[in-house]
Amino acid sequence: MKIEINNGRLIDPRDGIDKKTSLFIAAGKVAAIGSAPPTWHANRVIDAAGMVVCPGLIDISARLREPGFEYKATLESELQAAIAGGVTSLACPPDTDPPLDEPGLVEMLKHRARSLNLAHVYPIGALTAGLKGETITEMGELTDAGCIAFSHADAPLADTQVLLRAMQYAATFGYRVWLRPQDAHLSRGGVAHDGEVGMRLGLPAIPACAETIALGTIFALARVTGSAVHLARLSTHEGVACVRDAKRAGLAVTCDVAINHLHLCDADIGWFDAHCRLVPPLRGVPDRNALRAGLADGTIDVLCSDHTPVDDDGKQLPFAEAEPGATGLELLLPLTLKWAREDRVPLASALARVTADPARVLGVDAGHLAVGAPADICIFDPDQRWAVLPGALKSQGKNTPFLGLELQGKVRYTLVGGQIVHEG
Repeated sequence: MKIEINNGRLIDPRDGIDKKTSLFIAAGKVAAIGSAPPTWHANRVIDAAGMVVCPGLIDISARLREPGFEYKATLESELQAAIAGGVTSLACPPDTDPPLDEPGLVEMLKHRARSLNLAHVYPIGALTAGLKGETITEMGELTDAGCIAFSHADAPLADTQVLLRAMQYAATFGYRVWLRPQDAHLSRGGVAHDGEVGMRLGLPAIPACAETIALGTIFALARVTGSAVHLARLSTHEGVACVRDAKRAGLAVTCDVAINHLHLCDADIGWFDAHCRLVPPLRGVPDRNALRAGLADGTIDVLCSDHTPVDDDGKQLPFAEAEPGATGLELLLPLTLKWAREDRVPLASALARVTADPARVLGVDAGHLAVGAPADICIFDPDQRWAVLPGALKSQGKNTPFLGLELQGKVRYTLVGGQIVHEG
């Protein structure tokens, strides 16, 4: 199918394109930019006047809840949410049931995703068997099955010897290790930031040093093993400073932050709002400000949704007992735009954090629109406003702290492999 997109503002952060021009798509790839190829005849013409045309968004943390948690969400519902949010590629953590620690499970997930023919799915394999932190998985077999990295998700990995062996093995074969920096002992039983709000509400706390101590351990093991490490979901200003120092020292690390932590702080918990029960917990205002600054200056490489759909029963509980997580696939773009407007970040730089930069972290050919690149494209109206209401969300999980808020920026078209998969 040949598609012509006219009159839009084309932004490709990786290749430095930001101008009003036309885009031509054929055979699932970008065929030309600006002028039509010879003997061009389009099957479909999209008038993108007043809209932004950019690479499809890439979300490096989206729980799809299959296998094992289909009562919370299904692969189909969450991939529909992805394309409605302009997300054309996503990575899913291994904390399914059972965890993604066997090649057969990974192959099944990949096959299911391909059969739906929606967004691209990149599974992250379990670092240890059953995420129990005892025995490292067969990373080679999991890579052959389709895993692009290895993680322990939010499960504690307290045994540093096991972590050392896993990182040594990964470094030997060039596999990527993704770790969420949180000390298992200091965070045990905690549900809120160790600050005034948590103290006033009487909630068990997780101190900031739980993150920095874990970072110190990870950095030490990365130096010893030479392993490529990605740090998932920074949450503290001390953590941002540690990562900034490590990068200046030449350590090969990348990191991300969740969209919720970019806009919210512990005060948003209010009177025990379970929608704000997140992992890691919402921190203080200085932490939120440091995360925003770190994302703007490149200390933090990637912005992700940390999409975690939860059923109503999981949220309608006392705060400390509620299941953590928030839906976010459909909010990633408008909340990225909100951050860019508030902090005066150029639009191309903001979009890089959800397109080209996550593609680099994942090591996949995506997140750009050069001629010959896969035609995974998001076309959105940056000015259109919409209310975050349960009925407006495709995701089966309606749990988000932003319910009722009016956001600016709406996806109008999503293309995956040169096919229009969403039109709104």
